[in-house]
Amino acid sequence: MIVPYKDVWPNIDETVFVADFAVISGDVTIGADSSVWFSTVIRGDVAPTRIGKRVSIQDLSCLHQSPNTPLVIEDDVTIGHKVTLHSCTIKKGALVGMGSIILDGAVVGEGAFVGAGSLVPPGKVIPPGMLALGSPAKVVREVTDEDRADMDRIVKSYVEKGQYYKQLQN
Repeated sequence: MIVPYKDVWPNIDETVFVADFAVISGDVTIGADSSVWFSTVIRGDVAPTRIGKRVSIQDLSCLHQSPNTPLVIEDDVTIGHKVTLHSCTIKKGALVGMGSIILDGAVVGEGAFVGAGSLVPPGKVIPPGMLALGSPAKVVREVTDEDRADMDRIVKSYVEKGQYYKQLQN
């Protein structure tokens, strides 16, 4: 379901796959070759949500904002299943693992990896290229070449999966 909020419609690139039962409302922009998976909710009814290119927002995720505090996801990002993002910034090439929660003002740095089930509290910064785990999330080490290769593989595979499913919708 793609709906306006106060006459503001989402701006979704024509190449984006939006799965059945996803809800996208209001001031939301989604870039090329991204995907929004089953039962995900993205509400742009408090502040803008900006999602870049080749971003996967996986099943059951919830994206929202606080007043005057946008939610920003840069290009080539993977958001795992059942993730909550609230008025935070996820930098290019990062991965947020399944079941994680990233709160207001937090920043996940470029190429960083937030492990499954982690809580990144308000205002916390995960530096570029680092792996953070836990609740609250703590940096445990640098992202390895093997991690980076897997993160890149996931981005590519979700672009391919999204395009496959999009063809089934047509």
